[in-house]
Amino acid sequence: MFTASQRAFMGTCVALFAASTALTIQWCRSMSAMHDMPMPGGWSMSMMWMRMPGQTWADTAAAFLGMWLVMMIAMMLPALVPMLWRYRRANALTSHAHIGALTTLAGAAYFFVWTLFGAVAFLAGAILTSMEMQLPLLARSVPAAIGVVVLVSGLLQFSGWKAHHLACCRAMPDCCESMRADVRAAWRHGVRLGLHCVHCCFGLTTLLLVVGVMDLRAMALVTAAISVERLAPGGVRAARFIGAILVVAGLFLTVQAAVGW
Repeated sequence: MFTASQRAFMGTCVALFAASTALTIQWCRSMSAMHDMPMPGGWSMSMMWMRMPGQTWADTAAAFLGMWLVMMIAMMLPALVPMLWRYRRANALTSHAHIGALTTLAGAAYFFVWTLFGAVAFLAGAILTSMEMQLPLLARSVPAAIGVVVLVSGLLQFSGWKAHHLACCRAMPDCCESMRADVRAAWRHGVRLGLHCVHCCFGLTTLLLVVGVMDLRAMALVTAAISVERLAPGGVRAARFIGAILVVAGLFLTVQAAVGW
C-alpha cells in the first residue's frame, strides 16, 4: 500500500503531466494556425524562430523557453518519475520529513538543465533561420541536412556514449555516490540527472528540433521512444532498434532530397 506521501507524489506528477500536455497541445494548435514561410528547396520555415512585429528578441526567447519548458515536462516526466521515485526511496529513511521538498528540488534542477539546453537550441535556431533567409543556397540544402541529422541521430543510438548515459539514467541514483539528504545534494543530484538525460536524449531531441519542435506527431513519437528505451526491459536493445529505424529514415530522406535537388 502507498503511504500518504507517496500518493501525494504520484498525484502531483499525474496532475503536472496532464497540465503540461494540455498546454503543449494548445500551443501546438496555435502555432499550426500560423502560416509557415515557404522556402527554397520545397520546405516551410516555422515562425517560432522569428521575431514577430512589436517583439524584442528577449520577448521571443522568453516565449520559446516557456513553451520549451512546458513541452519538456510533458515529454520527460513519464521517464523522470521512476527516477524521482528511486531518489525518494533512497532518502526516505534519512530525511522522511523533508523528502517531498527535496524531491521537488531535484526535479526542478533536472528541468533547469533542460531549460539551458532550450536556450542554446533557440540561439542556434535563430541564427540558422537568419542565415537561411539571407542565403538561398543554404535554404535549398535544408531538406538534405534534415536527412543527415536523422541519420546521425540514428547512428548515435548505437554508440557506447549513448549506452553509458542511458545506463546511468536507468540506474539513478545507484550509479552515483551516496547522497546526503540536504538541499545542496538534492540540487546536485537533479542537475546530474538532467545532464545524463540531455546527453542520452541529445540525438532524439535534436531530431525533434529539426523535424518540427511543435509537431504533435513528432513530439509523441520522440516521447514514446525516450520512454521505451528508459523504462522497458532491455533498454539498450530498444535504443538500437529505434536507431535502426532512424538510420533507414535518414537514408531515405537524404536520397529523396538529393534526387529533388
